[in-house]
Amino acid sequence: MAKDVKPTRKNLMQIEDRIELSERGHDTLEKKRDGLIMEFMDILDQAQDVREDLDGSYERAQRAINMARAMEGDVAVRGAAAALKEHPELTTQSKNIMGVVVPQIESSKVRKSLDERGYGVMGTSARIDEAAEAYEELLENIILAAEVETAMKKMLEEIETTKRRVNALEFKLLPDLYDNQEYIEQKLEEQEREEIFRMKKIKAKKEEEEDALAAEEEAEEEPEAVTADD
Repeated sequence: MAKDVKPTRKNLMQIEDRIELSERGHDTLEKKRDGLIMEFMDILDQAQDVREDLDGSYERAQRAINMARAMEGDVAVRGAAAALKEHPELTTQSKNIMGVVVPQIESSKVRKSLDERGYGVMGTSARIDEAAEAYEELLENIILAAEVETAMKKMLEEIETTKRRVNALEFKLLPDLYDNQEYIEQKLEEQEREEIFRMKKIKAKKEEEEDALAAEEEAEEEPEAVTADD
């Protein structure tokens, strides 16, 4: 790449400006990458807790529905489920973490009271109520898990993108710029040495010509001095 750069002081100044800008950008991206990793680790810890809660709520929901089916029968359980009139509602917003936009999921009408579930209280048992409550808890954990998992995925993508930019600057762009800077400086030094050598030769030649001229003038003056003595 250095061979394609003309060794001029203007190009050297431009490269030095690019190096300074690239080094600042590299430092900024490194800080961003480190900050993103710290945020990601926090979200990862949260995700692990959410997954444990999700696994636990799923097992409880399965036990509750199996018990309801065993005690009340599939027809009664399906009838209670079909009686639901108000379904959960989800709204999404967003928040910014280190420049990364991640979703926030707000839910409503997930948890319901007995009279809000739609089925007749007198026609069902506590087993169906327990199953309904367990699945409401499971749904809340699913929504939270979706929010955390999506945030974690977006953070990881941004970390990878930032790492690639840091590596591109550190291992490609900056080394090329340093090579160009060194190449131009060496060429300019060579040109300066050549110019100094050329100036010395010109000066030496001029001094030789001046010495020769002075010798000629001195030789011309000597006969006149001899005649005067005679």
